[in-house]
Amino acid sequence: MDLRTDQHFAEVSHVLREKGLHTVCKSAKCPNRHTCWNAGTATFMILGDTCTRNCRFCGIRSGMPEKLDAREPQRVAEALAIMNLRYAVVTSVTRDDLPDGGAHHFAEVIRALRAVPGLIGVEVLTPDFNGLEASLSTVAEAGPDVFNHNLETVRRLQQEIRPQASYRCSLDVLHRMAERGTMLVKSGLMVGLGETDDEVIEAIHDLASVGCRILTVGQYLAPERHHYPVHRYVSPDVFDLYREEALKAGIRAVASAPLVRSSYRAAELMMQAEG
Repeated sequence: MDLRTDQHFAEVSHVLREKGLHTVCKSAKCPNRHTCWNAGTATFMILGDTCTRNCRFCGIRSGMPEKLDAREPQRVAEALAIMNLRYAVVTSVTRDDLPDGGAHHFAEVIRALRAVPGLIGVEVLTPDFNGLEASLSTVAEAGPDVFNHNLETVRRLQQEIRPQASYRCSLDVLHRMAERGTMLVKSGLMVGLGETDDEVIEAIHDLASVGCRILTVGQYLAPERHHYPVHRYVSPDVFDLYREEALKAGIRAVASAPLVRSSYRAAELMMQAEG
């Protein structure tokens, strides 16, 4: 276990606590939290810290969320400026209790971040918004540089792993955002849930076919004992195979390794995809 707590980690932790902000780094028990915070980076999690869904892989708590905080967009922007970040990654819990799934709030955060001097990119990692076109339009029109929505796992395991979502809906969301041509589209897969390598490759090709241009692939690690169990630990050479297949399929930038997560080297991947 990495217990390093150097100056940057302490500074990031202080800013997040002072601004009353959540991060997916902490809420989802990301294994890279200390590495990223020590580097002065964090992935902001908006719309509260309680999810209306109950995916079997996720460490974020589920239940009935509190009402939206109208000042959260400005606080995220202030924290970003204090931390002197040049690339912003913003994700959220899923809010099926809201008519638009929180899309307007995402848009407000994007607009607030655009006012931060020196920012080179804004990436959002969103839920599926139940496929609502109005919600997708609201987010797209706010102008993120990267739109990320994770497919998470292969077609066969979707119902078991994320019962309130669907493979088809996720691909459709990514396709509709890619068709706009105004942002890079990104997605992510976890492996080790019981899928086969052929199923992973099929999912990679499905993502490429709908316009996904950035991909992350990482090893699933169960956050707690009651979460879905790990079925296998994928070897580094197989992660290399996934990367090669993705690049051959037309995905421009790929991070594929055991500890890769959705926001891993996010700015670097954006620049690779643009180039």
